[in-house]
Amino acid sequence: MKRIFGIIALAALTVIVASIGCKKEKEQATEQGKEQSSAKYHIAVIPKGTTHVFWKSIHAGAVKAEQELKASGLDLKITWKGPLKEDDRESQIRVVEDFITLGVTGIVLAPLDDAALRMPVKDAVNNGIPVVIIDSGLKSDDYTSFVATDNYVGGRKGGERLGELLGGKGKVILLRYQEGSASTMKREQGLLDVLKEKYPEIEVVSSNQYGGATTESAYMASENVLAPFRTPDGGLTVDGIFCPNESTTFAMLRALQESRLAGKVKFVGFDSSERLVKGLRDGEIHGLVLQDPINMGYLGVKTMMAHLQGQKVEKLTDTGSDVATLENMDDPRMKDLLEPDVKKWLNE
Repeated sequence: MKRIFGIIALAALTVIVASIGCKKEKEQATEQGKEQSSAKYHIAVIPKGTTHVFWKSIHAGAVKAEQELKASGLDLKITWKGPLKEDDRESQIRVVEDFITLGVTGIVLAPLDDAALRMPVKDAVNNGIPVVIIDSGLKSDDYTSFVATDNYVGGRKGGERLGELLGGKGKVILLRYQEGSASTMKREQGLLDVLKEKYPEIEVVSSNQYGGATTESAYMASENVLAPFRTPDGGLTVDGIFCPNESTTFAMLRALQESRLAGKVKFVGFDSSERLVKGLRDGEIHGLVLQDPINMGYLGVKTMMAHLQGQKVEKLTDTGSDVATLENMDDPRMKDLLEPDVKKWLNE
């Protein structure tokens, strides 16, 4: 009997401790919410990931908009938070849910999956929090505005560049990024469509391999996709390669460099980083399709603020794209896109 009473007492004590712990967590969350929501306008900016240069540029653009709007007298706070890796859907969903709980004024989101983020966005809107989508699309109409590169057009521009480099003939590899990423899927489709329409003598010999969310997984995929086309003398039986984002482009460059094939095959990539700019200057990359990520982050925040202040905003804003080559990479406009000044805004 004493043993039974002991077990009951222990169980009761466990419930009490757990209850106190939950209460403490709620109080801490409430205090955090108060602290983060002290400004009249509190906008959460949520990227797909936080490691690639592209996302740092988005962050820089958001900070630029924040400083500009605050200088005009607005009581505004921007909070930047996202998953570390671009395949962590659950983490990004939790970030969105946390900001809904905190009661932010608006969310600017780059969804890393066009389907998985539909419900979190719907929940935000149902809680009176408008959402502006940036960079990559969402299979939903719940958002206020979509601010992004026309990724299909960007992919077509990459295909045009590759077609010109090959003189309309040859064999091409497409290393894809990852399934569910709307932006890169549109780039890939743009490439395939323009090659089919304008360069029928170019054969796409591989288009079913995915690099994944990290440069390491993309490097392994690059090695795997190149393997069947290697020749005994160390060459390749393909003439051109296209990669649809920063991580796949860098990984493929690395794979080509380590095989001493860099520059020997026509190579067009997407986005920019210090290493990709060097590859372009060294003739190892023959074209980079460039977005304007600083402008994208900037317009994402500005569009949200315009909406919150009752102004009409466009449902779709194209932030544009250009193709950098060895010949034009030192032009002022292209130089700004290749080497965006993120340090100016992020104090790095």
